[in-house]
Amino acid sequence: MKRLVILGAGTGGCMMANKMRNKLSASEWEITVIDKSRNHYYQPGLIFLPFQLYGYTGEEGNVRDTTDFIPSGVGFLEAEIQRIDHENHRVETSAGSQEYDRLVVALGCHISPDEIPGLTEGYGKNVFYFYTYPSALDLQRALDDFDGGRFVLDIAETPIKCPVAPIEFACLANYYFTLKGIRDRVEIAMITPMESVFTKPICSTIMGDLLRERGIEVIPNFSLAEVDSDKGKISSYEGNEERFDMLVAIPPNVGPEVLDNSGLGDGNGYCVTHPKTLAATRGEDIFVLGDCTNVATSKAGSVAHFEAGIVAENLMRSIRGEELINGFDGHSNCFIETGFNKAHLIDFNYTQQPVPGTLPLPVVGPFSLLKETHMNHLGKLMFRWYYWNLLLHDRLSGPMELFLPTRMSTLGKDPALLNRKAA
Repeated sequence: MKRLVILGAGTGGCMMANKMRNKLSASEWEITVIDKSRNHYYQPGLIFLPFQLYGYTGEEGNVRDTTDFIPSGVGFLEAEIQRIDHENHRVETSAGSQEYDRLVVALGCHISPDEIPGLTEGYGKNVFYFYTYPSALDLQRALDDFDGGRFVLDIAETPIKCPVAPIEFACLANYYFTLKGIRDRVEIAMITPMESVFTKPICSTIMGDLLRERGIEVIPNFSLAEVDSDKGKISSYEGNEERFDMLVAIPPNVGPEVLDNSGLGDGNGYCVTHPKTLAATRGEDIFVLGDCTNVATSKAGSVAHFEAGIVAENLMRSIRGEELINGFDGHSNCFIETGFNKAHLIDFNYTQQPVPGTLPLPVVGPFSLLKETHMNHLGKLMFRWYYWNLLLHDRLSGPMELFLPTRMSTLGKDPALLNRKAA
């Protein structure tokens, strides 16, 4: 009996378990998923929780048991992953060793607030985060009591999970304070280490204009060095300072330490990964997807979805002794919630930046690219049902793949703008 081991039971891990159980003979291949927790969180819901918008008030509907998404015939081991011994094809865990013939790494990434002096010391007083469920709920309670002042959103450094989340958060803060009737008493600022609000020029211009139209100050080129919660002040490595009454920080994001300790990582916990085959470049018979790769695209659930098809194909090719395909093009897409029941949508890859148009079909859409619409907002809200019922179970094969292809489609996109390569 041969063994496929999948590390991580998030979006990528659950999808791969379902894909590979359908592709590999149960009489020849044993499949095991390993994760330290049985809780599976709906991470897109984190953006709504602090503001209690659209029915997102707590964990209800946003947390499920991981085993609900592990198919019959696949084992689940709840254990801490301690070391990947890739030379001997073995994973050491808190529950013992697991040998493998092929390994899939889908361990995600996490925030590391301890890396910024003063960030954890001020937490819960006038400093908050929202990238975990507990912190999003802490922020929710703090916002209930917030009655005005300088409200600052700061991105400590990149990369981060879901790069458009800061834009969404700033827009939703504007919407929330408007609904609360105190928008005229709140000064909102978005501070970023980047030159603008997003990494791609056309999208960045449109989103930057949108924020400024809402009265949200954008402060670029500010790399967070220190937080002084007592003085209500943040400092940058460049020597600049900004004051705050409430700071919502996006701490540094790092990959799992076990990847560095096992010789697979890049020093920040991200697995060194071939950008097109998605094979680990520092170990044999290992494939990687999701937020723990070091490929140059977004760390977002949609990317894990598009990567999963390529990883599944190359796993099968590896097993058959065939050449791997350079199939992944960096495809990513994301709704950008902007408040007032509207949202934008972007779709892009390694070489082509987000441009206006329609998705998935030309003209008829029904979704609009880089345009603020109510339909896009409905798509954002419908995504939770889609995620729990279709995506994780990998029920998107066949006709559905025509609408959400692994490789980015140029259908419906402005052809003149598509010729401008992504920065």
